[in-house]
Amino acid sequence: MDDLPPLPTLPLGRYRHYKGGEYEVIGVARHSEDLSPLVVYRPLYNATGWWVRPYAMFVEQVEVNGRWQPRFAPLDAPEGSAPRL
Repeated sequence: MDDLPPLPTLPLGRYRHYKGGEYEVIGVARHSEDLSPLVVYRPLYNATGWWVRPYAMFVEQVEVNGRWQPRFAPLDAPEGSAPRL
C-alpha cells in the first residue's frame, strides 16, 4: 500500500485535556478500515492502557464558557513529531 496518504505529525509528549487530565502522546496511527489518522495516547493519572482518538478531534478547538481553547494543550516543549505507527 505505497499509495497511502501521509499521516499528520504531532509533537510527542505530555498534553492536558481541557477538563484537566494529563496524557502522553505515543504516536499517530492509521485506522485499518477507513485509513483515517488516530492519535495514540495514554492517561498519566492512572494505568488504564492506551487510547486512540481521531486526529481531527484531538487537535480541535473546543468552546468552554464562551472561550475557545485546544481540546488537548501541549505541556512539554516539542521534542519532535510523533512517530507514525
